[in-house]
Amino acid sequence: MYSAIIKDHFRNPRNVGQMEQPDGIGTAGTPGVGNYMVIALLIRNRTIQSARFQTYGCPGAIAAGSCLTEWITGMSIEEVKAIKPDDLTARLGGLPLGKEHCAELAVAAVVEAMADAGRGGG
Repeated sequence: MYSAIIKDHFRNPRNVGQMEQPDGIGTAGTPGVGNYMVIALLIRNRTIQSARFQTYGCPGAIAAGSCLTEWITGMSIEEVKAIKPDDLTARLGGLPLGKEHCAELAVAAVVEAMADAGRGGG
């Protein structure tokens, strides 16, 4: 049902937890109503220096947050803005039918985090 990549990120999630003094914080989903994700970013010279996530969700959501934060670290903001949910799904080795929203959740949270950083959030 889940790819080996998803299982690995679920069992050994990377970049989990809060970040002290992030430049931007983004959320996606609604707390208490299904999956919910928070992504925090540290940005220097328009490059993602560090990304952390917290989520309340299924294995697919945990894997999506882990994979995305690992993937974008070191990327430019422009490169990250080009990432679509289908790109993350492919990087995860696919998501089971009905779990596509996990990639959408993670990408939406990182887009919001970058927008927050642009507003001087954090």
